[in-house]
Amino acid sequence: MADAVGFDWDQANTGHVATNDEMGIDYDVVGGEERWTVIGETDLARVLIVVFTMRGNVVRRVTAYEASGRKRTEYFAMKGR
Repeated sequence: MADAVGFDWDQANTGHVATNDEMGIDYDVVGGEERWTVIGETDLARVLIVVFTMRGNVVRRVTAYEASGRKRTEYFAMKGR
């Protein structure tokens, strides 16, 4: 991922699914494709789970959704908040 040169994001969704200070929580291979799962907080204080893959040098979002109450609590505990 350090070699990524961009993101393949739907511009209409970028503002409400882009997260800050992400923490990796899972890695899997699905249909031969590597997928990473991270949890992070948006600028509007939403805690999201984001699954993404690499397509060449581009990060491609697979899905993003609100973290459950338990995951949200765990995220803030890991951040010391």
